[in-house]
Amino acid sequence: MREAVIVSTARTPIGRAYRGAFNDTQGQALAGHVVAEAVRRAGVDPAEIEDVVLGAALQQGCTGFNVARQAAIRAGLPVSVPGMTIDRQCSSGLMAIATAAKEIVDEGMTIAVGGGLESISLVQNDKRNQFRAQDLWLVEHQPGLYMAMIETAEIVAERYQVTREAQDEYALLSQQRTAAAQAEGRLNQEIAPMPSVMRVDNRETGATSSVSVTLDRDEGNRPSTTLAGLAALKPVFRDGQTVKEGRFITAGNASQLSDGAAASVLMEAKEDERRSGPIAGLRSPAALRTRWELVRSSRFLSCCNSMGSRSTKLVCGSSTRRSLFRLSIAEIGSASIPNGTMLTAAQSRSVTPMACRVRAWSATH
Repeated sequence: MREAVIVSTARTPIGRAYRGAFNDTQGQALAGHVVAEAVRRAGVDPAEIEDVVLGAALQQGCTGFNVARQAAIRAGLPVSVPGMTIDRQCSSGLMAIATAAKEIVDEGMTIAVGGGLESISLVQNDKRNQFRAQDLWLVEHQPGLYMAMIETAEIVAERYQVTREAQDEYALLSQQRTAAAQAEGRLNQEIAPMPSVMRVDNRETGATSSVSVTLDRDEGNRPSTTLAGLAALKPVFRDGQTVKEGRFITAGNASQLSDGAAASVLMEAKEDERRSGPIAGLRSPAALRTRWELVRSSRFLSCCNSMGSRSTKLVCGSSTRRSLFRLSIAEIGSASIPNGTMLTAAQSRSVTPMACRVRAWSATH
């Protein structure tokens, strides 16, 4: 059976929407930057890429018109390389990687790129096209289809008794983990720093200026966050379809709106083994090269919530490299799952795309 492996990955830093470093950067540029860097890190000829598959949740403006194809060209790939853009809302990027894997496993491709992007700043603003966006029949018969995510979060919190206190505690833990990861340089290898021109609005004068910056770390985390500060914030949602006054979601325990992109190069496993050779032949400039075996079809690292009654074994890359890595999944409770662990169906379904954060570490890290 054919298999697909991830041989390289790259992402922009996370930029704060509207006020961050990427607030005036085209979506095509964000995606093109990471596609080019992922291809460079993989050490493959750009002409060998057989497809570029990217996910984007709101495909209009600078993320419309098949932005994956535009990103491929922006990345310097030959015009012979096609592109496909996928919309499965918040799991669009994950679905794009799973689709690229399926192209390798089931359709005979050898090398493909998968990833995702969003330019909230340039798309979700006053220029957004909302003309006849909602179908009247659906509004009448299935209005929940158009329910805002923040309202669904309020409903889920109420239904499953996820208390405000628990959410604030987890938000604080997330801030602390991010601060520690940045201080220790744990995110540096996956990030591809990106120069940009940031728009700066002067609130007092109304004047707008442009500032050249290079972002090399994620924006938005607040290391000084305290539990008392989070508890003092008021819920922000009201006047929804079913929730008239929110009780749980605040500016402190919800995720920020962000601009950014990420891409991975996937390769057929035997071809990767043929090219890589012995351990000494690793092409990555760092001692740590990420290569995760994709679960066949759309069951990418158990994150698609469709495992049925099966179990899934998480295996780290080519057999000759397995001694170099241990694979863990964070955010499943407080425990990590080591390489080779068998996940039950229940555990597999618990790993949502938003919670699945996978990292390979060298054994001597």
